[in-house]
Amino acid sequence: MKYGFLAAVMLAASAFSVSAATPWQQVKEPVPGAAQAIGGFSNGCIIGAQPLPLKGDGYQVMRTEKRRYFGHPDLLNFIDRLTQKTQAQSLGVVLIGDMGMPAGGRFATGHASHQSGLDVDIWLQLPASRWSSAQLKSPRAIDLVSGDGKSVVESLWSAEVAELVKLAASDRDVTRLFVHPAIKQKLCQTAGTDRTWLRKVRPWFGHRAHMHVRLRCPADSLECEEQAAIPAGDGCGAELTSWLEAPAKLPNAKPKPPVIPEPPASCKALIVNNFKAK
Repeated sequence: MKYGFLAAVMLAASAFSVSAATPWQQVKEPVPGAAQAIGGFSNGCIIGAQPLPLKGDGYQVMRTEKRRYFGHPDLLNFIDRLTQKTQAQSLGVVLIGDMGMPAGGRFATGHASHQSGLDVDIWLQLPASRWSSAQLKSPRAIDLVSGDGKSVVESLWSAEVAELVKLAASDRDVTRLFVHPAIKQKLCQTAGTDRTWLRKVRPWFGHRAHMHVRLRCPADSLECEEQAAIPAGDGCGAELTSWLEAPAKLPNAKPKPPVIPEPPASCKALIVNNFKAK
C-alpha cells in the first residue's frame, strides 16, 4: 500500500477531533459536478451527490443530524418510485435510514459499504402514521428474527413488510437487496408463483430489522465498479440453507483487524483537494 494518501489523510484529520476516524466525515457538502459514482460500493466516493428531501410524501428520514441522506440521483429516483408504489397500496410510511455522506467515502463505524452513493437502508416496519421529530431522532428498530436466528418472529411479521421487500427488489435499478437469512427464508416460503424478484434478495447476517438496497452502477459513471452477477435461480435452496445452518459465532474465533484498501485515485484526489481548499 502506498503511504502518501494515508499521510495526507492523517494531516487533514489532525485538525479535527480524535473521534473523526475518516476524513470523509468532515466533508459537509457534496462535491460539485455531474453525478459520478466512483469505485466500489465498499471502497469509493461520489461527485455530485444530492440530498434526499427530508420532507417527502410516503417516507421519512431518520437521524438527520448524522447527515447520511446523500446519494446519486438514481438512488433518489429509486426511493421516489418505491414510495409512490407503497402509497398507492396504502402500506404505510417508509422509514429511510442511512444512505451515504455528502461525498460518499468510508464511515468510521456502522458501514463498510454505502460509499459510492448507491446504497440505502430501509427499515422493515411501516407505521400507519408519520413519526414525530423525537421518534425520528431516536428511532426504535423492530427485530424481526428469533433469538436463534433460524426464523422470523411470526407476531412481528406482516404481509406489508413482505410487499415492501418485493417492490424494492422488483425495481429495475436494484441489483441486490440484503436481509437476514431468516427473513429471506420467510420470503421464499410466502412468495407464491411470482419468484423472479427473490433472486436479488441476498442473505446477510445483521439485517434483522432493515433491508439494505443496492443499485447497479449508472451507465455514465465510468469509474464505478459493479459487483459480480448473482447466481441464477431464486436463492431459496442449498445456498440459503447454508446460511441458516452456519453458527452465529465461531468458537474461539478472534476478529481480524479490517484491511482497509487504498481508495481509487479519483477519490484520493477528491479528498486531498477538499482539505487543501479548507
